[in-house]
Amino acid sequence: MKPIWIVDDDQSIRWVLEKALARESLLSRSFTNVRDVLAALEDDEPQVLISDIRMPGGSGLDLLQALKARHPGLPVIVMTAYSDLDSAVAAFQGGAFEYLAKPFDVDKAVELIRRALQESLREEELEDRLVDAPEILGQAPAMQDVFRAIGRLSQSNVTVLITGESGTGKELVAQALHKHSPRANGPFIALNTAAIPKDLLESELFGHERGAFTGAQTMRRGRFEQAEGGTLFLDEIGDMPFDLQTRLLRVLSDGNFYRVGGHNPLRANVRVIAATHQNLETRVKEGLFREDLFHRLNVIRLRLPPLRERPEDITLLARHFLQKSAKELGVEPKRMSDEALAYVSTLPFPGNVRQLENLCNWLTVMAPAQTIEVKDMPREMIGTGAAQGGLGGAARLPEPRGEGRAESADGLEAVDYGAAPTIVNGETDAALAYASRPHVASALAGWESLLAGEARAMLESGQPEVMDALTRRFEKAVLEAALGVTRGRRVEAATRLGIGRNTITRKLQELGFD
Repeated sequence: MKPIWIVDDDQSIRWVLEKALARESLLSRSFTNVRDVLAALEDDEPQVLISDIRMPGGSGLDLLQALKARHPGLPVIVMTAYSDLDSAVAAFQGGAFEYLAKPFDVDKAVELIRRALQESLREEELEDRLVDAPEILGQAPAMQDVFRAIGRLSQSNVTVLITGESGTGKELVAQALHKHSPRANGPFIALNTAAIPKDLLESELFGHERGAFTGAQTMRRGRFEQAEGGTLFLDEIGDMPFDLQTRLLRVLSDGNFYRVGGHNPLRANVRVIAATHQNLETRVKEGLFREDLFHRLNVIRLRLPPLRERPEDITLLARHFLQKSAKELGVEPKRMSDEALAYVSTLPFPGNVRQLENLCNWLTVMAPAQTIEVKDMPREMIGTGAAQGGLGGAARLPEPRGEGRAESADGLEAVDYGAAPTIVNGETDAALAYASRPHVASALAGWESLLAGEARAMLESGQPEVMDALTRRFEKAVLEAALGVTRGRRVEAATRLGIGRNTITRKLQELGFD
């Protein structure tokens, strides 16, 4: 394990941290300025870096920016005085792991460093796994069977039928079959037969001649021609119209087809891979799918297991999707805490891998901190909602939590912050007692009707953008109350409100706070 680097111009701070880390058998290396750190990075790198913000010869924020450019996964803890909390917020925007307010408790500082150390080691392990990451991830025995089948089929052109629930990654398997086949240098063309209207599907598959039907002003090549020399992936083949099944059967039988409106046969040099979430045997019995086509497609069948049958893969997939989402959005990757990963691994995920990816995309955007906790999960995935499947279908994204609610990770009551600075689990009995007084309860019960009356008056007067105007006034009132309770301490106000540090900074700027 690499040493922990300490950067501070204050010799006493360096000494205290060095001694505390030595007691924990952790190696450390100290620097007095940013220039020396940047020079040392040419030959070495830390496991974790702790840096002051204000130092002669360079800012800790500038150092943070330089580190994130070179080592984006390196946890950086920023030390700051209480009067410098605005800089700490800026540090979070720059990707800092956490901030340590001076003067600090040494035991708490060591605990924070240990958390950062665990994240660093976890990131290294993840990077090792994701270097040249395969197109499909999975360690579960059921997925290993799929990988072995792909390997056995690597030198074959045989037709393959992939079955599995929606969202299990059937197209990824088809792409892997193509990539590891003799046709890898040819095109991979995918078509979802359920997404194309029946009247257009024939033209999509086989193309059409000019004048074949109204609107056919030019000749068009279909998917079979586009996939020449490669692979054609037909997704949701179970939903293909019955009459088109006959034409597809003919292509699979003799390799010839006609464009719509054409008279000259064309030769199809294409490998067909089909996929469906439906039970084709049942569709055959119901007369909805041709039995002879079923046997043509069912040469080799691969079944993809649903995510609930491979819970040991959820952690690996979640970390992969968080990295992927952050890269696509151009932001710092977020991490799930051990508790959050354990919790997510217990969810049923009826939408399978696609639903897990949607969740990770949502968390990348909506989670307030770099480390995701259970309380940051979408409301419908916490408690009983999670046990019942949470998000429902694969295509449905989690709904964002309400801005005015604090939700407890361990199932405690969620308390509304609209009235008084109330904290869950009885930590502020005085606030609870205050809110329970008759005159206060009456006032709290009436503010919604006052708001409704104000909205009605504005609407009747024809005032534009009523929603935006009222929302700004509401947010400003809540922020003023929170800052009054915390005596202007923004980070504490954000914590009490249940929003992120970046969010409160942005809101204060938008609303014109001094």
